Amino acid sequence: MNLTKLQEWLQETNNDLAYISNPKTIAYFTGYEMEPHERIFALLVFKDQDPFVFVPALNVEEAKNSAWNGDVYGYLDSENPWAMIADRVKQTTAAYQNWALEKNDLSVAHYQLIHEQFPDANFESDVSSFIDQIRLYKTPTEIEQLKAAGQEADFAFQIGFDTIKTGVSERYIAGQIEYQLKLQKGVMQQSFETIVQTGANAANPHLGPSMAKVQPNELVLFDLGTMHNGYASDASRTVAYGTPTAKQKEIYEIDREAQQAAIDAVKPGMTAGELDSVARNVITKAGYGEYFIHRLGHGIGKNVHEYPSIVQDNDLVIEEGMCFSIEPGIYIPGVAGVRIEDCGVVTKNGFEPFTHTDKALKTIPIND
Repeated sequence: MNLTKLQEWLQETNNDLAYISNPKTIAYFTGYEMEPHERIFALLVFKDQDPFVFVPALNVEEAKNSAWNGDVYGYLDSENPWAMIADRVKQTTAAYQNWALEKNDLSVAHYQLIHEQFPDANFESDVSSFIDQIRLYKTPTEIEQLKAAGQEADFAFQIGFDTIKTGVSERYIAGQIEYQLKLQKGVMQQSFETIVQTGANAANPHLGPSMAKVQPNELVLFDLGTMHNGYASDASRTVAYGTPTAKQKEIYEIDREAQQAAIDAVKPGMTAGELDSVARNVITKAGYGEYFIHRLGHGIGKNVHEYPSIVQDNDLVIEEGMCFSIEPGIYIPGVAGVRIEDCGVVTKNGFEPFTHTDKALKTIPIND
């Protein structure tokens, strides 16, 4: 059905074919997912002919045995994939003048190699926005996969909390989370590198886990996620190891209040910018607005970060079936950082989170 929508879009926009290059987008349209690394993996969709998947030779049988029931063509490492794609396109259709490219993904080098095969073709059209729009609304089946990924994230939090003790490193805790996910849940892929940050490190929102060691009376921030049947989870919690200071408690409670206010405010018909303002106003009125340095949230699905962006001044209207994160943060350099995050789905009644780990400030007893 999604491929039919894409073919209709090609006809409406006077394009002959689309070259789809993002592996997650290909998986969305075909049900076949793989990581090509440096090799070429593409989906060619025509306005009035059957599409085909193009893969490295070592993935041909895998692709044929996947959920994809269309044609599959492969190439050897010793062959020129671009010339082979060109041959297949010309065998499929006589109309290949107007191409739509996934410009959000396609590299300049790969564009140039396609262009060399079709020097007189028009490559102006970009299919990225159309793909964003149809992926924006999740089906009930997709939502079930996102919920399952959320359950794995909740399990991961508990492993992380149980691993905290004096002197263990951020990397050790992150390693234990990923190991236990594999061992106990069969999770073979995180949606991004597990983040564990202790003390002042948490004031740097995307700093990966370091060899810094947990010390008593610090906050510890977790940001983690898994891939479940091709769908991502992403969630954050911040806990206290030992006795939190008054300042730590203050910024935590402000952030928690801001996140809950945003969750409670979600309703179809409001804009993404309005939702961002709900959380931002709570933090700003408390005097910490300058320390909330990123958007409120991002879309989630097959990618851990995808359309839409829940950000100030975005007039996108929120509608039922959209899935995104709500993750306000307060980051005070040299002091501490707090982020609380849940992804969820917009329903006719509000927002249903995919993760359910308690958000009251958890205090972990000091364990030497």
